[in-house]
Amino acid sequence: MTEHEQDSAFICKRCGACCQGQGGIVLTGRDEKRLSAFLGLSLSVFQDRYIEKKKEKRVLATKTGNVCIFFEPKNGCTVHPGKPDICRSWPFFRGNLIDELSWHMAQDSCPGINPGVGHREFVCQGLLFLQKQGLAQKPGPGGPTALVVADLYQKLT
Repeated sequence: MTEHEQDSAFICKRCGACCQGQGGIVLTGRDEKRLSAFLGLSLSVFQDRYIEKKKEKRVLATKTGNVCIFFEPKNGCTVHPGKPDICRSWPFFRGNLIDELSWHMAQDSCPGINPGVGHREFVCQGLLFLQKQGLAQKPGPGGPTALVVADLYQKLT
């Protein structure tokens, strides 16, 4: 393990564990446009093929077993360059940032989370990452609440 890896709160191993499970990948309009362009589809065709509605939220469709429609066991994420913001943000979700127990539980399924950096450093690196990548979301109906983190920046100071 390099010094950089020892100091990094997260280094994706592309294992696909985050591509499986319940809850759904909540999409933003920006995600839909990015994915449809990446797939070479019109926005309306993309929406018809790959989006499901769950209450007021629009989520990416899943295959049998609640696996992301774009995940293939041998190849991983087949839309990796165009993936949704919520996927780009993993594991820096609000729950993992505000709750140390959630952070510990996320480590059980994600080998890319480095427990050696500690929760406070995980939060610092996570908020910086979300800010630099423009991934933090504003509160509002239909968006991914896991990325609503503006209030957390003040708690670090």
